Parts: sequence; C-alpha cells; structure tokens
Amino acid sequence: MSTSRDHVADFGEADEPTALDALERPVEDQGRERGRPQALLYVQKLTKAYPTNRGFFRAPDLVHALNGVSFYLRHRETLGIVGESGSGKSTLGRCLLRLTEPTLGRVVFDGNDLMALAPAELRALRRRMQIVLQNPYTSLDPYMTVGEIVAEGLTVFGLAAGKKDRDEQVLGWCERVGLDRGVTVRYPHELSGGQRQRVAIARALAVGPDFLVLDEPTSALDVSVQAQIVNLLEDLQEQLGLTQLFISHDLRTVQYTAQRIGVMYFGKLVELGRTADVAQRRRHPYTRALFEALPSLHGPRRGLPILRDGEPPNPLAPKPGCAFFTQCPNAERGRCDVEEPTLQEIPERSRHRVACFHPFDDGP
Repeated sequence: MSTSRDHVADFGEADEPTALDALERPVEDQGRERGRPQALLYVQKLTKAYPTNRGFFRAPDLVHALNGVSFYLRHRETLGIVGESGSGKSTLGRCLLRLTEPTLGRVVFDGNDLMALAPAELRALRRRMQIVLQNPYTSLDPYMTVGEIVAEGLTVFGLAAGKKDRDEQVLGWCERVGLDRGVTVRYPHELSGGQRQRVAIARALAVGPDFLVLDEPTSALDVSVQAQIVNLLEDLQEQLGLTQLFISHDLRTVQYTAQRIGVMYFGKLVELGRTADVAQRRRHPYTRALFEALPSLHGPRRGLPILRDGEPPNPLAPKPGCAFFTQCPNAERGRCDVEEPTLQEIPERSRHRVACFHPFDDGP
C-alpha cells in the first residue's frame, strides 16, 4: 500500500467547512458562511459516561469512554480515527449513529440534530447511516442465508418492489462487492472471513446510505485479505459518493484510506488534521509514540524522545490536567498536571489541531 491515496483531490482552504468553534452556534447557522460549505456531519462535545457500582450507600462513579469530542466530516470524505484499544474509537462510532446513547453532546447529520429526534424520526434517517462492524464472524446472523442478510434492510425500509426486485438487488450488491451469485443461498459459517466481511459491506450499502462507519473493518482478517477489503471500500466510496468514518488501530491502513486523521487518547481527540500533516509532523507526543511503534525496514530511529515510564491514567480515578502527563516526554509539572489542553490550531490557520501545551515543532 502507498501511504496516501494520490488520486484523491486535496481539500483546499476554500473547502474548509465551519470551524470547530462554530459548532457552538445553532444548527441552522452552521456552515453557511461564504466560501465555507456545510459538512455532512458535525459532532459537538460528544460524551459517553458509564456509571460504576461502588456498593450500597455510595454514589456511583462515572467512567468516560468519550469526553467532549468535536469534529466535522465533509461530504465524500474519509476521516480516519486511530488510537490504542480502549481509547474510545468504537464508542465514538456507535454514538454517532445512536446505537449507543451519548450522555452529552450533539451530532448533526445533514442539518438534523440526531439527539433531538424522536425514535420514529431517527428510524427514518437510519437508512442513510450504516455501520460495518469489526468481526464478520459475529456480526452476521448464523441462521440466515447471505441472501436473507443482504435483503433484510431492503425489506425493513421498503426499498424493493416485490420479491423479484429484492432478489435482483441482492444479487447486484453481492456481485458489486466481489461475491459470486451462488453465495446468496449459503450461510455465514460456509464462507471465509473475507467473504463474510464482503457480505457485511453489501448489507450496509444495499439500503443506499450516505454515511458509513467502518469499525475496524479489516482487523479480524488475514493480512492477505485486508488490502482487498480496503481497496474494495475505496472503490465503492468513489462510485457511490460515500462519507466514511474509518476506525482502526492500523496506522498504515488509515494513511492509505483517509484524507484526515484524528488521534484519540483516553476518550479525547488529541490531534486532528490532514493525513500528511499528522503522519509527517506528529505534533502530539502520543501521536509520535504511535507512529514510532510501527515496524521499520531501517530499524529504530535515533534521537527521538522516549516515553516516560509512568502509569497510564486510571479511568476510575482520573486526575486533573492532561491524561498523557505521566507518560509524556514533554510534560511540564505545574501546568500539564493541572490544566487540561484543548484542541488548538498549531500553527494558526494550518487546520492542524493539537491538544498539547508543548507539541513538537516539526516532524521526526
């Protein structure tokens, strides 16, 4: 794989949607400035907290899987979300679709505030927002044939004019994702992992979505199959004009797939910017640590900062300040352990945002 999709047009400054601070304004005012088109998706201070049982007569503690996440997604764009396990990536994807109910925050999809919609209104909008889950071995109903799985959404949303039309659509989508026509009468356990994930993709796309959440779509697959699935998703996005949130721990895949990258740590976005900027400059110490963990044909680089040996933050007992303080090589005692950094453009007007008081000034 190359490190970026060379054939994807770069988003220039004129295409920059409403800035993050504009999310504070009412929904109807967002994205209407001259030269700043409205994005498909706006996320404002999205938070998901889970109560923990501390026993009788004691108030429960709250564990924040997401903590004040804000970003936007342009039409036809892929935003990659990376981070270690437990950073909140999958929770973010599920909260965007309200498969998991957020605790606080707003999600504005094509002008619709999803948090304010009644169940019936949300159900009508769900056809336009679909998800492909991580593990194709568990995301498909083992008692349904492939044809029944792909046809389920068509039936639920009334998108087929009778059985013949539904069957033709199912065959068409199976062929479009690279499956032969005979697969429709088979069950998931008869398929390989790559075939199962193609079925999951066909099921999601059959209802005609505009926005697709891809939650680790290749992590459960063999390496030889991963590239095939990534290339398939890329082709389908171009053909169908999809907007995608690509969640992964695989930095190389995200660099190849996404126009922008958001780096998550401890439920928060710590870096957000164009793929090339994030991959090359790595301004946040956590981002730099992630990239330095990638295998290299040239061996480890010299002169790079080493993470401190501090304990990672405890979600049951969060401390003030930056969550990365105990491991950060740039940490400043008296500030980083007291104040919490927020996403700021570094440098100004670069559209590269970093939540750090002492970011790196240039690439490795």
